[in-house]
Amino acid sequence: MGMFDFVKSVGKKLGIGGDDEAAPTADTLKKELDSHKLGTDGVEVVVNGDTAVLKGVVKDQSIFEKAVIAVGNTLGVSKVQADELQVAPAPGTAAAPAKEPTFYTVKKGDNLWKIAEKSYGKGQGVKNTVIFEANKPMLTHPDKIYPGQVLRIPDLA
Repeated sequence: MGMFDFVKSVGKKLGIGGDDEAAPTADTLKKELDSHKLGTDGVEVVVNGDTAVLKGVVKDQSIFEKAVIAVGNTLGVSKVQADELQVAPAPGTAAAPAKEPTFYTVKKGDNLWKIAEKSYGKGQGVKNTVIFEANKPMLTHPDKIYPGQVLRIPDLA
């Protein structure tokens, strides 16, 4: 676990001009990550080619997953390496690596209802709101998803 694939040619364009598929700088990705106010102040971003490397500690699993998709869904990023991004331990417990997240890459014709049925089973389309909420603040409207975008799919508790 720790290396996640994204579609390099789609995603949020940061900056102006230049090569659309060129990887953004570490500073630009860090500013984008911090703009979501996820609690990633202590996360360092390094860029190696078209791979973004995340290092540091985050408060919980959901922030880990949101940090990965916030950086990965950026134009020019094809991979996010998060081997050195850890989830802070609960008080009185030892630090542990993040658990393997479930991500879904949006395909042409998808909507959140269809994704919920694919992820949770037939008849579970109503759970689309769970997926939408799990991807805030990166998603601002349930109808504004695009092919190639990666979404986090939370476990149903």
